[in-house]
Amino acid sequence: MLRSMTGFGRYEVSNEERKVVVEIKSVNHRYCDISMKMPKKLGFYEAAIRSLLKKYIQRGKVDVFISYEDYTENKICVRYNADIAKEYLEKLRLMGDEFHLSNDINVSSLSRYPEVLTLEEQTVDETKLWNLLEEVIVHACEQFVEARTREGEHLKNDLIGKLDGMLTLVEEVEKRSPQIVTEYREKITAKVQELLGDTKLDESILATEITLFADKICVDEETVRLKSHIKSMKAALDEENGIGRKLDFIAQEMNREANTILSKANDLEITNIAIDLKTEIEKVREQIQNIE
Repeated sequence: MLRSMTGFGRYEVSNEERKVVVEIKSVNHRYCDISMKMPKKLGFYEAAIRSLLKKYIQRGKVDVFISYEDYTENKICVRYNADIAKEYLEKLRLMGDEFHLSNDINVSSLSRYPEVLTLEEQTVDETKLWNLLEEVIVHACEQFVEARTREGEHLKNDLIGKLDGMLTLVEEVEKRSPQIVTEYREKITAKVQELLGDTKLDESILATEITLFADKICVDEETVRLKSHIKSMKAALDEENGIGRKLDFIAQEMNREANTILSKANDLEITNIAIDLKTEIEKVREQIQNIE
C-alpha cells in the first residue's frame, strides 16, 4: 500500500498513576530523520523508542512529542530499618544491665530513634513504565501509518491520472511522427521541382535525403521507452512501502526521454507535445517527493 510522507498520529493513556501522550507528525525528507522531545525522566528509553518507531517509519522528517505526568511523584513511603532497631534494643539492654536501670523502651519511643523509620519517595517500576510507553507509542504509530496510507491513496490516484495523460501525449507523438516525414517529402519534392522546372527529378537522391531526415527526427525508441517507464511506474504504485526512491529514478528516466524527443523535434506540434510531457513529468516528480 502506497504511503505519503505526510502524516499525523496521536494517542493518550491516563490512569490513577500516570498520564502519557504521544504525538507524531512528519513531512517530506530524503531519509528517515526522527526528532524527539520528551521529559528527561524518559531519556533512559530513547534508544528503545527509536527502535520501535523505525518499525513503522522508513522515510520522512518525523517529530515525536511525548508528554508524561506521574501522579505518584509526591507519594512518600515509610521504610522500617529492622537491623538498626534491633541494634538499638541490644545497646539499650546492655545499658540497663550495666547501670542497673529498668528497660522502659516501647515501640513508640524506639521508632523515634534516628534511622529506625525513614521517609522515601516511591521508586518507578521501569518495566511497568516502559509497557505503558510502548502501548501509547504503538497506538500513535498505528494512527500515524493510517493517516499516511489514506494520503498515499490520494497520491496514487493523482499519479495514475497524470500517467494516463502522459501516455496520451506519447501516443500523439507516435501519430504525428509519420506525418512529418510525409509533409517533408511533399515539401522538398515541390521545392526541387520549382528549382528544376521540367528537368527529371532523381528519385534516388530524393529518397536518400528523406531517409536521412526521417532517421534524424525518429523518436520511436524514445516513445517505446516512455511507454515502458509509464507502465513500470504504474506497476510500482501497487508495490509495498518504501518505493519513493524507485519512482523518482523512473521519473528521471522519463524526463531524459522527453528531453531527447524535444531535441529531435523538427515540428512545432511535436515540440509543444514534448514541452507538455516535460511539464507533466515534473508534476509527477513533485508528487513522488511526497511518497515514503
